[in-house]
Amino acid sequence: MYTKRLGQEGETLARSFLEQNGFEVITTNWRHGHLELDIIAQKDDMLHIVEVKTQQAGTAGHPEESVTRKKFANLQRAAEAFMGRYPRWRRVQFDIVSVTMAPKGAPTILFIEDVYY
Repeated sequence: MYTKRLGQEGETLARSFLEQNGFEVITTNWRHGHLELDIIAQKDDMLHIVEVKTQQAGTAGHPEESVTRKKFANLQRAAEAFMGRYPRWRRVQFDIVSVTMAPKGAPTILFIEDVYY
């Protein structure tokens, strides 16, 4: 599957997963310069910065393993910019939605809450 399309499909699945679990999605693909936040959502007065990682089943490793310290630092900088623009938020949490696409059958979704490096 083409990489960009795979990522978009993963983000669509992640958004649906979050909404089905009581999250209100505020925006997707929010940009600050060269930085991007995949999904920004809220639940219980907490701002959730959600990084979505998607890969095909059978690929070495797990999608969430590609969130490196450098990537996390970029997420933090982008989140600070978002919160500076929308200062209502006092509490923020970083989460990962890991999507593994199976060639046949349903994808596997793993939700990792409150990530910190």
